[in-house]
Amino acid sequence: MNQNETPLFTGVKNHADKKPTQFHIPGHKGGKGMDKEFQQFIGENALSIDLINIEPLDDLHHPQGMIKDAQNLAAEAFGADYTFFSVQGTSGAIMTMIMSVCQPGDKIIVPRNVHKSITTAIIFSGAKPVFIHPELDNRLGISHGITPEAVERACTAHPDAKGVLVINPTYFGITADLSHIVDIAHSFDIPVLVDEAHGVHIHFHERLPLSAMQAGADLAATSVHKLGGSLTQSSVLNLREGLVSHERVQTIMSMLTTTSTSYILLASLDTARRHLAMNGHELMESCIRLADSARKSLNQIPSIYCPGDEILASDATHDYDPTKLIISVKNLGISGYDVEVWLRENYSIEVELSDLYNILCIITPGDREEDVERLIEALTDLYEQSSGTVETKEIVVKVPDIPVLSLSPREAFYASTEVLPLHDAVGRISAEFVMVYPPGIPIFIPGEIITTDNIAYIHENIQAGLPVQGPEDSTLETIHVITEQKAFK
Repeated sequence: MNQNETPLFTGVKNHADKKPTQFHIPGHKGGKGMDKEFQQFIGENALSIDLINIEPLDDLHHPQGMIKDAQNLAAEAFGADYTFFSVQGTSGAIMTMIMSVCQPGDKIIVPRNVHKSITTAIIFSGAKPVFIHPELDNRLGISHGITPEAVERACTAHPDAKGVLVINPTYFGITADLSHIVDIAHSFDIPVLVDEAHGVHIHFHERLPLSAMQAGADLAATSVHKLGGSLTQSSVLNLREGLVSHERVQTIMSMLTTTSTSYILLASLDTARRHLAMNGHELMESCIRLADSARKSLNQIPSIYCPGDEILASDATHDYDPTKLIISVKNLGISGYDVEVWLRENYSIEVELSDLYNILCIITPGDREEDVERLIEALTDLYEQSSGTVETKEIVVKVPDIPVLSLSPREAFYASTEVLPLHDAVGRISAEFVMVYPPGIPIFIPGEIITTDNIAYIHENIQAGLPVQGPEDSTLETIHVITEQKAFK
């Protein structure tokens, strides 16, 4: 196939060039019917291709023309048998993955530190999660991936599971031995589903980790918008057919996708695929070179540490993405949150994320040397304004025991609930998510039994200054629990 072609983008441009009289939505009709300030800001070209799925433009729900051609080109570029475009982001693609393999009551093996779209899909599908604890990094205070050994133990204990889900790479760019995990799961005829939200680029350079399709995974939800150059909210779902059928995936994807699909987003996927297929290796080479230089400079700043390949020290850290700059600031005497705010207020620098101990900066084809130089200048300035002494701080990262799952997350989500003081909720079934970050592992999910130890763990982390996420009551004084059925007298 000719990867220089863009059948979808070219098709919508050609349609717009005809300037048809439009008696269909969207109602702004090329921008003529909208607020003038916004129209001028967005521009005539973008508004001209903000179209609807009329017959000449194909239909994402039943692609037969230009969308099908664009998806076929994407499948070849990403090494998949089938690729499905998502205008619901990677969250929509993740939910499609899980709902394509799980029915009510089915088991799915998942890491404990999953994105909320995964738990949402588990609720929607009625599946029952079998959790694996990810490995923790006490030096950085973050969680990594899961090990092949843990996957094998889980599959041996639950050979009837309908899927093994792997986060690969993690948000911080760490990958497990995905090929080995795939081999293990496939030996049980269990498909492997990959949350590849942060890995669209890794397919295109040999120094980067293996992509999900290269490792033989069955499904991979991949954010093209995060690191691949398409517009925000546009992603792909890649499929290697065998254990999962493309017809089933198409059906579920259609159920979860708006019927008013954005052709701007779809066209951006088509062109991002072309850019990656034609120039991906060169682009990634430049990114890796810039990131390597940044890492070297960062490690020359006292009290700052940016790990490289020395992070690969366990079975859960098989490989890493060097374009992710994990910047440990724990020895500066302030938190990662404080550093994020300081960079914003003093240098107008925005980072990808921060936690108690780190900030994360990502290098993409959109970055230049002067951008990295500004980051180095800012962090050098911050160090000089700090105590000026290097204090090595030790981190002890603890995680609570995984509570007993009494109800499926779906049953708990739809059950009647009541609100109790947290200290009175021991022994009751949680109806909410409770998570402490870092390391980002849930303490409770809906359906799990609340324990004294886990309540103590919540209080320990609150006292340590770690933010608690999830419950409606942000003070964590109360929690929603399942209402108990009481006998009539």
